[in-house]
Amino acid sequence: MTTVSKPPETVPAPEDPSSPWKIRDFRLLWVGRLVAVLAIQIQSSALLWQVYEIARRDHPIEQASLYLGLVGLCQFLPLLAFTLPAGAMADRRDRKHTVTLSIIVEMLCASIFLAMALHGSPPLWGLLAVAAVFGAARAFLAPASQAFLPMVVGRKALPAAIAAQAISFQTGAIAGPALGGVIVGFTVPLAYASSAALFLMAIACFLLIRTSGKPEVGPKVSPVELVKEGLGYVWKTKIVLGAISLDLIVVLFAGVALLTPIFARDILHVGAIGFGFLRAAFGVGALVMALWLSRYPIQRNGGTWMFAAVAVFGICTIIFGLSKIVWLSALVLFIGGAADMISVNVRQTLIQLATPDHMRGRVSSVSMLFIGASNELGEAYSGVMVRLLGPIGAAVFGGVGALAATGIWAKVFPSLRKADRLS
Repeated sequence: MTTVSKPPETVPAPEDPSSPWKIRDFRLLWVGRLVAVLAIQIQSSALLWQVYEIARRDHPIEQASLYLGLVGLCQFLPLLAFTLPAGAMADRRDRKHTVTLSIIVEMLCASIFLAMALHGSPPLWGLLAVAAVFGAARAFLAPASQAFLPMVVGRKALPAAIAAQAISFQTGAIAGPALGGVIVGFTVPLAYASSAALFLMAIACFLLIRTSGKPEVGPKVSPVELVKEGLGYVWKTKIVLGAISLDLIVVLFAGVALLTPIFARDILHVGAIGFGFLRAAFGVGALVMALWLSRYPIQRNGGTWMFAAVAVFGICTIIFGLSKIVWLSALVLFIGGAADMISVNVRQTLIQLATPDHMRGRVSSVSMLFIGASNELGEAYSGVMVRLLGPIGAAVFGGVGALAATGIWAKVFPSLRKADRLS
């Protein structure tokens, strides 16, 4: 069985390195992440609904779905351009400052969305342009925030801290779409205003953190060399490469975030409130599983758990595509969210434990580039597939693709399949 190698010791937090909840700065980090994710999800719900509503005024379902795909594409291209340099910067610059500045830019984007919404029906190109700026901010936020977590809690508390961070993320992922759907049902501008206020709260939390975000810096190396070193490490470390690439291909095929407004409006006919309900169902399943994993973390057979969870995720996507019943659609999204959380928890733990601290920013940037590709590029891909196959065909095809990818990756990356201990 394969055992994940441990990174060098980091300086633990002084209060209790075995319990992240007893660490003041971790609590601030947790709350800051919660409100930031909540803001992102509310904003995302409002943006997707607004773009689809504007596009449907002049176009049929298949063509309007392409505009939803453009939302993802406009956020992915900045991620593609900036994520790897941002990872190199996270290994040379203060990670806390980078996170704070990135959230400030996200707050400004929410404020611009609000101003545009208050002036009636904004042009689609304007919404897409702001979405691109938001994607650029996320490119710098993601690697810095992931690399900052081990500095706050230390290595011993890291697995529990990852599960706890997943709770904050999924809490935001549940409440955000649900609130977003309800608020959008009344008024889109209020959704953007709520996001801006929540981003402001996240900024305050990060400013109060006392842990230094400055990484240990070795000899001065050019940014290009730093990026090359990070990519080389990921390529040589097959557990890391397999975990990151599996997430890319599965979410690219089977991500259903883009499809929920289409199913809610034109297939299940449940409107904006039902749209929020469907988006929240996935997060509820993930939150329940995150709570379970924070209390009973997976200790052995990590690779087996991850591949099994990915297969369940693919099956749930197929059933979602075929369902014409709201409660069944919500149920399979709930199960899919729980399965996805098992996969995310195992994958992130494997990556963090296998990566030395001085490279965490770059490895996190590669991971986030793949995740960004799977989410934002996946939305663009889903828009094209809806155009070609229709929404039901796109969902079923994606689920089948995820199942096929599970089998292929299990064969190509045997070290990932055999990964055992997660501590």
